[in-house]
Amino acid sequence: MALHLFDTATRSAREFHPVRSGTASIYVCGATVQGVPHIGHVRGVLNYDVLRRWLVHSGLDVLLVRNVTDIDDKILTKAAENERPWWEWGATHERAFETAYEQLGCLPPSINPRATGHVSQMVELMERLIEAGHGYVADGDVYFSVKSFDDYGKLSGQVLEDVQQGETPTRGKLDPRDFTMWKSAKPGEPSWPTPWGDGRPGWHLECSAMATAYLGAEFDIHGGGIDLVFPHHENERAQSNAAGDPFARFWLHNAWVTMSGEKMSKSLGNTVSIPAMLERYRAPELRYYLVQPHYRSTIEYSDAAVSEAAQGYRRIETFLRRAAQSGSVGVGTVPEAFANALDDDLATPQAFAVVHTTVRDGNAALDAGDTSKALEFAAAVRAMTDVLGLDPLSARWSEAGGSESPTKEALSRIVEGLLAERQQARAEKDFARADAARDRLQQAGIMVEDTPNGPQWTVKSD
Repeated sequence: MALHLFDTATRSAREFHPVRSGTASIYVCGATVQGVPHIGHVRGVLNYDVLRRWLVHSGLDVLLVRNVTDIDDKILTKAAENERPWWEWGATHERAFETAYEQLGCLPPSINPRATGHVSQMVELMERLIEAGHGYVADGDVYFSVKSFDDYGKLSGQVLEDVQQGETPTRGKLDPRDFTMWKSAKPGEPSWPTPWGDGRPGWHLECSAMATAYLGAEFDIHGGGIDLVFPHHENERAQSNAAGDPFARFWLHNAWVTMSGEKMSKSLGNTVSIPAMLERYRAPELRYYLVQPHYRSTIEYSDAAVSEAAQGYRRIETFLRRAAQSGSVGVGTVPEAFANALDDDLATPQAFAVVHTTVRDGNAALDAGDTSKALEFAAAVRAMTDVLGLDPLSARWSEAGGSESPTKEALSRIVEGLLAERQQARAEKDFARADAARDRLQQAGIMVEDTPNGPQWTVKSD
């Protein structure tokens, strides 16, 4: 089965073939560095990291560009509120994002360009659009004329008559549906010189300029969160296509992480920061939680769900370490069912199901004393988790690179031991011993729920 990806523009899963043979090109909308990253921010980056790993596993070289929006209204506002220079505020939080990506095992991008470093490319793009009749200047601002581009709305499904850009009304716009590509300078704000006066770039213009600067006029995949479909990606597509660039062949969009049904965002105050999460869970456990659901499915955040994901990772880890005690565990080949799952629009839930089935079979082989078969299963598990960025025996997630704190590790060992004792007692129908193990767990503040995937445990909150 060949790789198929769901393209937002065509509302269909299409077979993927790169523009340039042997190389896949991907542009991912990165962070607007206004604050500390939360799990909603990093979810998409993790999704595209899995896609990149699968493309590499499939034999392709991958060029991945992930931009940094380092000039924006929100950055200027936050910096002013905290009496900090705008550039220092942005740089501080850019480092926080890069640290979070690295902690969660993301491969570094081929390049992560900053918007402020590509003003000359933006000016060139605006000149092309103005010359072609798709852009105009008014009072030092530069606008894109939406009605000049017949294909406007195709990506997002917007009806032209209903378009609202969400921008502050200005006198210079010829049509309220037009969007701003360049903002004229305001007192106290940073600015750059252009043929139409000093100013700073609009958000949509930045990504069009940076994507083509590194990946060319036509590239394979443009990725980002579902909230970017309109207006951001619609406007990127419009200005790039209007300038004559084919631009992205596939548009991929990952869904949100929500709390109580609402998108996780700083403005709503419902965020869970990466530093806070990593105080409670190991990095690979958090990665498991964020990449196991399908990238187009919403994740409804809960402590119980993260704890369940952490235990899912531990089951894989426990099996591989157990197998490693019986012999050398190499990296094998991925099972066909796993490959078929990822080729089907990165169906990670089905891919993880194959992982856990193989873990179960491997444990059964170890229990039966069939070391050779167990090591074969373990090698397959390593191959699959390597693609998912979760191989517990890799240098990244070994004891040196991804171990939990001594306190958490000790608690995990105690709880897993009591659960194993309870399970064994149940199997032997020694219900008094099983009840005693249960009581010890309850006294320690551990809540246990029996599920089809085995017992799941969480620590009672105060």
